[in-house]
Order: sequence, then C-alpha cells, then structure tokens
Amino acid sequence: MDNYFEKKNLYFIAEIGGNHQGSYEKAIEICELAISSGADCIKFQLYKADSLVNPIISKERHTHFQQFELTKEQHIFLAKMCIDSGVDYAASIWDLEMLEWIDPYTKFYKIGSGDLTSINFLKEFAKRCKPIVLSTGLSNIKEVQKIVNYIRSFNPIYKDKGMIILMQCTSMYPIKDSDANLSVISEFGKIENIIPGYSDHTIGENALINSISWGAKVIEFHFTDNKKNKSFRDHQVSLELNEVIELKKKCLQAQEMIGNPNKIPLEIELSNNHVKTFRRGIYPKINLEKGTKITEEDIICLRPCEGISAIYYDQILGKELLVSVDKFQVLEWGMFK
Repeated sequence: MDNYFEKKNLYFIAEIGGNHQGSYEKAIEICELAISSGADCIKFQLYKADSLVNPIISKERHTHFQQFELTKEQHIFLAKMCIDSGVDYAASIWDLEMLEWIDPYTKFYKIGSGDLTSINFLKEFAKRCKPIVLSTGLSNIKEVQKIVNYIRSFNPIYKDKGMIILMQCTSMYPIKDSDANLSVISEFGKIENIIPGYSDHTIGENALINSISWGAKVIEFHFTDNKKNKSFRDHQVSLELNEVIELKKKCLQAQEMIGNPNKIPLEIELSNNHVKTFRRGIYPKINLEKGTKITEEDIICLRPCEGISAIYYDQILGKELLVSVDKFQVLEWGMFK
C-alpha cells in the first residue's frame, strides 16, 4: 500500500467519529449520508473506555466514552458498508486489540493528536507497513519531527513519500479561525517525503478551502446528519451532506488555481500576443533629425511594444541617430550609432 496517498490529487476524509453518540442506527444513517457526499474516505473512532481513560482519575470522561462505544460486529458492518459502496474506510484506533480485527478493512492508520506520543501504539502501527495519517494537535514542530524520525527509524519504509501524512490540527472544539494556523501546513511540506494535510475544527468550510493554498493534500472534516439542536460538541464543527458536496467543488477549484510555481508566460498570454500588446515600446515623441542624441524629452513609451522595448529606456538615452525619424515611428537598434 506504499505511496497510496502520493497517487491522490486531493483526498477527503469525512470523520463521523462519535457523532452517532453510541447509537448504531444513527451510525448507519450518518454513514449512508457520508457515502453519498462524495468523500473519499469515511472515518470512525474505535475504542473501549476501559482501555482509553482512567476511570478513577477521569470518571466523567470514562463514562462519556463508555456511552459512545459500538461493538466489534457493528464496526465491521460499518466498514463493509463503506467498502461495498466504493468508499475507503478508516478509523482512529484507540485500542490495540481492536486493531487486530479492523485491520483488514483499512488502507491506512489514523493517529489522533492525543496519541502522537503513544510510542506503544506507533510501534504497532509501524510494524504493519500501511500509510500513517498523523494529527499534530498539542505538539510543536520539534516534537513532530522527533516522532517522524522515530517511526522511520523503527521501519524504513516510512521514509518513502506517501507513507506519513502530517495533519495540521488544533485540538479544541470549536476553534477560532485565527487558531487554525494553516501556515504550519507548508512547514510540514518541507519535511522530506511528507505529504501535508489539514484536520479541521473550525466552524464552516473556509479553513478547509484555504488549506489547499498552503499545500494540504489530505482534507479531514467532521461529518454529521444535522447540526441543529445537538449538544455533543463535535456536531458544531461538522459539515452536513450539501456542505461537503460544495466543499469538494471549492477545494478542487482552489487547487486548480494554485497552478505551477515555475513563473513563465502562459500559452494563453503568448497566443493572444499580449506580450506585445500589453507592454510598451520606445517611440519618438517628436520628429527627430539625423545626428540627434536622444534625451528623455525626445521619446515616449507606448503600447504596443514594437521595435525597441521600454526595458531599454536607460540604454537608448544618449544614443545618436544615424537617420531621421518621424513622431511615433517604430525604432530599431540599426538606426543608432
């Protein structure tokens, strides 16, 4: 599965996460909507409260996750539902026992921000040689680079392009636009053979669209059936079906607008002769006699650029005419001494 992401144009991950709130029926309903949205991948979260949260220190969080649990059979059904529909299935796997039975259904592993420093998890995922999508909330760039180096030292296949995807992410729900820090995406792109991406926790689609201009290739967003009257926080930062359809169009348009960093005249400019018609040439401002030494009062720069280009303005000053020329006549270098 190496270079799976390198072959992609843009890759859209619809994160259902815990928006089913422990209801298997709701999970199926949201999954059906996500499939119809055109997302490339639908992602869930796999966990057991007992292996995720300390029930003594964080009793309330433990209870929360316990209420949101789905069974092995239910998760496998959802995975097959995605795959049978031609959509990739993925999961943030927060329990290594669950990894064993969900692994056949995944093309890559998603590591949430909270597990960026969970070395025992990273080692287990890295053994399996599938691409790793790594969210980076809560971390600094040195920490991120350290983890990338660790994964690559553990398994050199992760030195290949497309094997580690770094997702800029801010671990809060929701976040202000100013906390999206999209410029980090371009910094991730400077790390050798890394594919940069963006995992969004803002409200709306603007950050996701703008992330494309910063180099994001993998786009992750929360997805729900309906944001209205929902108390669970993730619904606030989620997109609905029609929003995702529009998001894809706008992101693809934004990517198309990026174009090529190699700055050259485009064919559409050249074929329309705009280099000549838009640029200025140097022309006599008045009739000039043979022997005249050109001063600024003698010439004017006008469109189109016929004869001598305005870029040679300084060089033509002081030149002596070998012939007489008329006002606005096209000048050639052979006319000068």
